[in-house]
Amino acid sequence: MKLKWFGHACFLLTSNNGVRVLVDPFNEKVGYALPVVEADIVTTSHGHGDHNYTAVVNGEFLLIDQPGNFSHNGIEIKGISSFHDKVEGSLKGKNVIYRFNIDGLSVCHLGDLGHLLSPHQVEEIGTVDILLVPVGGHYTIDASDALEVLQQLKPEVIVPMHFRTEVGGAALAPVDRFLEYAGGGKILRKQEIELTRDTLRDIAGVIVLDYR
Repeated sequence: MKLKWFGHACFLLTSNNGVRVLVDPFNEKVGYALPVVEADIVTTSHGHGDHNYTAVVNGEFLLIDQPGNFSHNGIEIKGISSFHDKVEGSLKGKNVIYRFNIDGLSVCHLGDLGHLLSPHQVEEIGTVDILLVPVGGHYTIDASDALEVLQQLKPEVIVPMHFRTEVGGAALAPVDRFLEYAGGGKILRKQEIELTRDTLRDIAGVIVLDYR
């Protein structure tokens, strides 16, 4: 499976047989170059323009924007209900966590998660090999809460997202704060990586991708 980061919370997951899953595409207000791509599946965690801008997607695709169990082109997807804040959505609304099973790997994208997970949510998510986790705070969990979520889910590989960079996320904390809490990580200076069941342990830990 290939994992590509466009910035903010937007990733492209591509299976070995070429099925493409685009997660949380953003609009022009975010600051990053728009991810104009083709995809077979698009998932959006909530109804904000920095996470659900499907206008950038070319071609026909299956849109998933709610909790539930889905299967398309050999990709298994589970959406889990959660909230955008710590008061059950009363401030910022609901959020959907997605777990993808691709090429024998379990990938979890937390969207704009705003709280620690409940035991029920942890059980619903299940085993996680690769966790895509917001760390910038302000709109989502912050670095400290993100570390607690890691302890709840125990992933092999952690990819931070939704943090301040040179072009986006001015209100967010930079990734450095999360790296301090996590005890460091690998800054890969690349936008895309390839992961397999056999190479997971070689790259285990926190890895920071580049949006360029």
